[in-house]
Amino acid sequence: MRELICIVCPRGCHMQVDDGLNVTGNFCPRGAAYAKAELTHPTRVVTSTVRITGASYPRCPVKTAAPVPKEKVFDVMEAIGRVTLSAPVKVGQTVIGDVCGTGVAVVAAREMP
Repeated sequence: MRELICIVCPRGCHMQVDDGLNVTGNFCPRGAAYAKAELTHPTRVVTSTVRITGASYPRCPVKTAAPVPKEKVFDVMEAIGRVTLSAPVKVGQTVIGDVCGTGVAVVAAREMP
């Protein structure tokens, strides 16, 4: 039996998941879906910053446009670390297209004129 705390909403349900992926303790169906996904194929949204030239600040915040497999997080961070942008940058602008073969883009999270 595994125990998880749901992070889908602020309620923070304490859930138990047995070996057959039967979930108890969740208040809503989203919690059950989260628990099953977390135990079968965990994913995370990666947030970071990249270097930028010609802007007011030396770093531009970025994030993955969708969650990536948890086992690829360090590879994604390494790829993000190799990027340098040039201002101007728009919110949502693609910084890296298909990061590490995940099919997910890394996008700018702030406008940098």
